[in-house]
Amino acid sequence: MLGLDPARVPAPCFVLDLAAMRRNLAVLDSVRKRTGAKILLAQKAFSMYHVYGEIARTLDGCCASSPHEARLAKEEFRKEVHSFAAAFSRQDLKELLSCSDHIVFNSLSQWDRFRDLTAPYQGKISFGLRCNPEHSEADVDLYSPCGPNSRLGIRSATLKEYGGIPDGIEGLHFHALCQRNSDALARTLAAFEEKFGEYIPGMKWVNFGGGHHITRADYDVDLLCRLITSFREKYGVETIYLEPGEAVVLNAGSLYAEILDITHNQTDIAVMNVSAECHTPDVLEMPYRPEIVNAGLPGEYPYLYRLAGHSCLAGDIMGDYSFPEPLKVGDRIELLDMALYSMVKTNTFNGLQLPSIASWDSETGVFCLHREFSYFDFKSRL
Repeated sequence: MLGLDPARVPAPCFVLDLAAMRRNLAVLDSVRKRTGAKILLAQKAFSMYHVYGEIARTLDGCCASSPHEARLAKEEFRKEVHSFAAAFSRQDLKELLSCSDHIVFNSLSQWDRFRDLTAPYQGKISFGLRCNPEHSEADVDLYSPCGPNSRLGIRSATLKEYGGIPDGIEGLHFHALCQRNSDALARTLAAFEEKFGEYIPGMKWVNFGGGHHITRADYDVDLLCRLITSFREKYGVETIYLEPGEAVVLNAGSLYAEILDITHNQTDIAVMNVSAECHTPDVLEMPYRPEIVNAGLPGEYPYLYRLAGHSCLAGDIMGDYSFPEPLKVGDRIELLDMALYSMVKTNTFNGLQLPSIASWDSETGVFCLHREFSYFDFKSRL
């Protein structure tokens, strides 16, 4: 991270660059102002509530996937709270009704089953249905919400068999994207309109879901704005919602690690105090190879290392990287773009130390350590 001395950071540690986050928020704010759309923070990607106050100056609220996320948004973000889950338990729904402004149901059967709970909140909470446009834009099946046999969303055939939109529903939600540009949204919207177009004019709002990489350098913001504006004009929908998570903190965070040991088994292996399994599980689940400061692809620089985590999992590997100079024990490694889907996914497998959480303002030079973890964080979960 430009300008931050690694010696100031207690590795392992996640560090969010506030200046980079503000630049992302400025892009998102321009979309809001050009289109009248509302933009929510998807907490499933980023829940560092220490900076919610700053994000809330720009965004309109948060979306939540559980009572815990909804409560966090209500307490710390203090703006709109939109809740959705693949299925609600009765107790979870009771909790969500106490702290949500919108609640989206994943099935008609759940909507019918819980009418006794939702009826008293009609007019106070806006209820919606998640639709499955049966159009996938995700590259990885694990992250494809509209792929074959998906449990997410109601198919148009199911809605027709039911007899259409039930009384009390004010909005429709769809989500089919994953780290995609606005051309993917254009195709998804076409599929959504083809499947559900007859129901849209009666809706108060439509939520275009997440997966919009709006703050990526090559993202076509103009096309996004045209799509939102033309959709609103065509159907007379009062409000369009977007719920990006990654876009809020894209390229705004790093994970600092320290080299613990260097061994050799056909290749040089550098073992870090950061684990792919525990601290960056998307590296294994996606899978993908994170970028690292001052490192390149194999063959790009003279010294090749396999960077590995320190858990007992044999596959706890970040990837193969080349460096201009040899690594040594005690060196700091900075993994890039680690604000998103990182802190929210860490775990304590093997009882490994969780990375601390900090912020850094590259414009002012202010470093703030927000959270450190201890043995009791591990023990209290068990």
